[in-house]
Amino acid sequence: MFVRKISFQLKPNTLALFTSTFEKEVLPVLYKQQGFKDVITFSTPGSSNVLAISLWDMQKNAETYNSKTYNDVLKMLTNVLESAPKLENTEVLHSTIHEIRAPRSVAA
Repeated sequence: MFVRKISFQLKPNTLALFTSTFEKEVLPVLYKQQGFKDVITFSTPGSSNVLAISLWDMQKNAETYNSKTYNDVLKMLTNVLESAPKLENTEVLHSTIHEIRAPRSVAA
């Protein structure tokens, strides 16, 4: 399992618009991506910082999304983003969500 962790800052007072745009425009795009499993977004009340974690079946599919579709998603969010998002990629070591298992090379 592969993870894309994206942190970004919203423009002031745009959390509701972000949430609406994410649900109506971004999620449908993600659901169409090969290997996409889930996404979780976080925001601290009163803060303009948002964290989005998307789960992918394998790194190859996440990279395909990144190179072919991610810029289109950023355009959907242009009205709410204060600055460019920061992206970090990683592998899942353990999770109880969706019965995700660690790669075999990781010792239990």
